[in-house]
Amino acid sequence: MASFDPSLELQAVIRARLIASPELMELVPPDNVLDVTGRPERMPAVIIGEGQTLYGEFSATTTAVLHVWFQEPGLKQAKQAVGAIVGAVRVDAQRDGALRMPSFIVHDMSADRTQFLRDPHGPFSHAVVTVSAIVQEAE
Repeated sequence: MASFDPSLELQAVIRARLIASPELMELVPPDNVLDVTGRPERMPAVIIGEGQTLYGEFSATTTAVLHVWFQEPGLKQAKQAVGAIVGAVRVDAQRDGALRMPSFIVHDMSADRTQFLRDPHGPFSHAVVTVSAIVQEAE
């Protein structure tokens, strides 16, 4: 495997796929899909947050945690946005072909887990999406 972590490249690929999703862009402006800490100042927003990589001998599984924020009394828009995200990040190399990043090849990527939360400090909905990708160093 490479001498650096693939999660930064994965973050860039995820952002590109999210802003290319017409369904998501109807709900969240492209400038509000970003990497910041804490609750975003601009709503609605998708925050590409935490990451983790598990290395194997020939490949790695790298994850990114996305935080979806809306100012709304319920969870409707957050759930709609998560549905768009799940579709936007899906990569299946057998079906669609592998996805090339600058230093890695994505063989499989999908949303593994979603969770919907109500913010106790105001009328905000907060969803968490964990995206996992199986990557291999590009030759």
